[in-house]
Amino acid sequence: MSSPIECVALIPARSGSKRLSGKNVKELRGHPLLAYTIAAAVESQVFKRVIVSTDCPEIAGIARRYGAETPWLRPAEYAADTSPDIEWLRDALEKLEAAGELTACFSLLRPTSPFRMAETIRRAWRAFLDDGEADSLRAIEKCREHPAKMWQLTQDDSGKPRMRPVMENPNAGETPWHSRPYQDLPPVYVQNASLEIAWTDIPLKHHSIAGTRILPFITEGYEGHDINSLEDWIVAEYLIDNGMTTLPGLGVTV
Repeated sequence: MSSPIECVALIPARSGSKRLSGKNVKELRGHPLLAYTIAAAVESQVFKRVIVSTDCPEIAGIARRYGAETPWLRPAEYAADTSPDIEWLRDALEKLEAAGELTACFSLLRPTSPFRMAETIRRAWRAFLDDGEADSLRAIEKCREHPAKMWQLTQDDSGKPRMRPVMENPNAGETPWHSRPYQDLPPVYVQNASLEIAWTDIPLKHHSIAGTRILPFITEGYEGHDINSLEDWIVAEYLIDNGMTTLPGLGVTV
């Protein structure tokens, strides 16, 4: 998908994972989870380069076998459990800038979203370019559990436990939102991990991944399914086994 504006794909795949050990290279249908994101990125033809950011030489080798670049290893200080994305992202963009290889845009494609297809990426890229004014684009989907039915724990003046809703109906006298059916509540969306796109100067100049003008990209079907736990993995296998979704074609023999 040719465009005069160049974009680089950045796929984060650090070695540590608490909820699902080794999830980035755990095999799904005979191939590492990471492979499907690389395949979708390459097939989309949106990106000048597809780069995997990892702190692990073994993961870097797997990434190269499936068609990605690993021009450097992520510094350990940017690969901890609590490391914010902005740290490794700025480090990667600064390395590209120093090498004279910085593109106008970047896209974050997390390997935990294996059902994000090449066409998903192309659809998002077209939307971002067509908008023309957004700082970034972020994938979202409708909340399955509405925040109006969620609660914060508090205490009353005597210290006894109480709770209050996270979202309240602003119209006094009407039925509280927590007592209304889901379909009667205002639509609320949650971000998923499938993709983000932004101009490179947003993190480099403003120390932000998304900026302030964020374009919504509503994913379809299971494009946004994110694997971060054993339960998520079981759901992914069920979806594949029952023909409810498909994986990107790898197009390589390893």
